[in-house]
Amino acid sequence: MANPTQQDTLHKFRQQLFEDGILQDGDTIGTDDETLLRFLHARSFDIALSKKMFADCQHWRKTVQGVGIDRIYSQTDPFDYPERETVFKFWPMWFHKTDKQGRPINVQILGKMDLSKLYKVCTPKRHWETVLANAECLPREVLPAASRVAGRHIGTTLVIVDLKGFSLSQFWQAKSIARDSFQMSQDFYPETMGELVIINAPSSFTIIWNVIKPWLARDTAQKVSIYGKDYQKALLDLVDAESLPASLGGKCTCKDLGGCEFSGAGPWLDGRKGWGPRSKARLEEANSEVMLSGAAKL
Repeated sequence: MANPTQQDTLHKFRQQLFEDGILQDGDTIGTDDETLLRFLHARSFDIALSKKMFADCQHWRKTVQGVGIDRIYSQTDPFDYPERETVFKFWPMWFHKTDKQGRPINVQILGKMDLSKLYKVCTPKRHWETVLANAECLPREVLPAASRVAGRHIGTTLVIVDLKGFSLSQFWQAKSIARDSFQMSQDFYPETMGELVIINAPSSFTIIWNVIKPWLARDTAQKVSIYGKDYQKALLDLVDAESLPASLGGKCTCKDLGGCEFSGAGPWLDGRKGWGPRSKARLEEANSEVMLSGAAKL
C-alpha cells in the first residue's frame, strides 16, 4: 500500500500519463493504481523516469512482433494452443497453484530444456509468441485470479527454477532467449516477481550466475535464493505440500489433469472457457485426452 507521499506521486503520474496521451481508458496494460505503482516502484518513484518506462512499454505493446501484444494474446491462449504440449515438454515453464502468501507459483524445469528438439516442431518465432502470451497472462488473468481468491491484492509471483540435470551446453543454447525473457519481464512487466528460488544448483552454476546476474536489476537480484539438493524445507516453508508438485518435494500430482506441468492448475482456470478445477465434465475430458495422447491438451 502506498504511503501519502507515494499516493500524491501516483496521482501526478496518472495525470501526466493521461495528459500526454501515453495512457487511455481501456488500455489493456491496465489503468488501475496497482499497475501504475509497479512502474513507479521500478523507477524509485521518479515520475520522469517512470513515465519514460511506461511510454516505452506502451510502444512495445503496440509493435511487438509487428502486430502488438493484444493481437498475439488474442491468437495464442496460453492455456490452450496447438503446440502447448511440445513447448512444455522441451521448454518446461508453467503456472501451478499459489504459495502460502497467495502468490501464483511459476515453475521452470530447465534440465528438460531442449531447443533443438522444440524447434523441429515449433519455429523460434512461434515459440517466442508463446513466451509473450505466457508473460501477458500474468497481469491479465493469473494475478487478478490470485487476488480474487486471496481477498486482497496479489501483485507478484513465486518463481521456482529447478536446475537438476541442467548443463552448461543447455545454458549456452538458451542464453539469448533467456536474456530476452529477463529483459522483457523487467522492462514491460516490472515488479511482478516477488521471489526467485533456484534449486538443484550444480557446481557449474557459479559460471551461469556470473553471466545472468548483470541482466538483473539490483532489486531483482536481491530476491533470489539459491539451493543445492537440500531445498525441500525451503520450498515447504513457502508452499503448502498440497500445492507443491510432487516432483519438487510436495504432494500434488494433478493426476486428473494430466500432471502438474500440463494442468495449469490454479484459480485462473475457474470459469475460464467453461471450466475450472472443480468441473467434473472437464476433468473427465482431460482424463480421456491423457489416455489417448499421454498428455492432457488443456
